[in-house]
Amino acid sequence: MSGYAVPGRESRFATPLGEARTVTARARKPIATLLLSHGAGGGIGTRDLAALATALPRQGVTVVCFEQPWVLAGRKVASPPPTLDQGLRAAARRLRSTAPLIVGGRSAGARSAARCAAELGAVGCLALAFPLHPPGRPEKTRIDELVGSGVPTLVVQGERDPFGGPDEFPEDTDMCVIPGGDHGFSVPKRGPVSEDETMAILVEATLEWMIRGVIGESSGG
Repeated sequence: MSGYAVPGRESRFATPLGEARTVTARARKPIATLLLSHGAGGGIGTRDLAALATALPRQGVTVVCFEQPWVLAGRKVASPPPTLDQGLRAAARRLRSTAPLIVGGRSAGARSAARCAAELGAVGCLALAFPLHPPGRPEKTRIDELVGSGVPTLVVQGERDPFGGPDEFPEDTDMCVIPGGDHGFSVPKRGPVSEDETMAILVEATLEWMIRGVIGESSGG
């Protein structure tokens, strides 16, 4: 699912870990800013991040996709979790919007967002394909990171995700399930929904969660 074009304006900047970049798709009158980071398998060119960056600015949400230094350096293996958090903090410091901040990401990026959300002053956390545990190792749970985000959190999880299926999360988890989806939200050709429909589900669930819950609550509405 890599190789998708993320719309927006690119900016590269130095961090203590090396050069990083953001691609920003701005809303005309932003009601929120969504800062997204990618997983451990590659950069921001994934279908889900591209879908959010394409659709949400038209609904008043500026989307900033952040690419970690290890990707720009050409490495194939992600750097350790503490360095991912350092990179996310550096990207957040560059934001200039006064709109409420929501942090998120996919897989390893979702873990980093959950770890950093409260510290960054975010009003919400969007966890795409949260890797609840390594495949086949449910005892190695990372649920503490998710429930410890300190802010309202929406999990978008594939029904067939080997890193943790929807029924493995606590019952009170705010969750959107991608029918038949795997860790990359890919679905079977003869499954209950098409690839395009999975992205529509993702966008609609994210927008509804933001507007009816997180953004309204943060503004006192």
